[in-house]
Amino acid sequence: MNDTYYEFGTAAERWDRARMFFEAKEYGTAARILGGLVDEVPEQVAPRLLLARAYYHSARLGKAEAELRTVLERDPVEHYARLMLGRTLERQGRAEEAAPHLRMAAAMSGDGTP
Repeated sequence: MNDTYYEFGTAAERWDRARMFFEAKEYGTAARILGGLVDEVPEQVAPRLLLARAYYHSARLGKAEAELRTVLERDPVEHYARLMLGRTLERQGRAEEAAPHLRMAAAMSGDGTP
């Protein structure tokens, strides 16, 4: 597969393709497609959040953290991004830094437990 495949089609078609690869657990491929979408529409939260998830699942935790922080800069009440950031920090061995994000995510979701 060459790079032009990832660039082919409308943004909506590439979004569908990225989700298909993500659901198939082809996280690296999904990230390649989503990276282009995020560059094209940086203001949209959904592609960036799915990109962060693809990075998380492919153990590219530094990249996941960066995307999640960007999501939260744009939408500070996005509780799933807050939860993911906490989990990403935990996975990097940064539990103390993760704790406030996890508590905030739990409070935002109404769950009450991180």
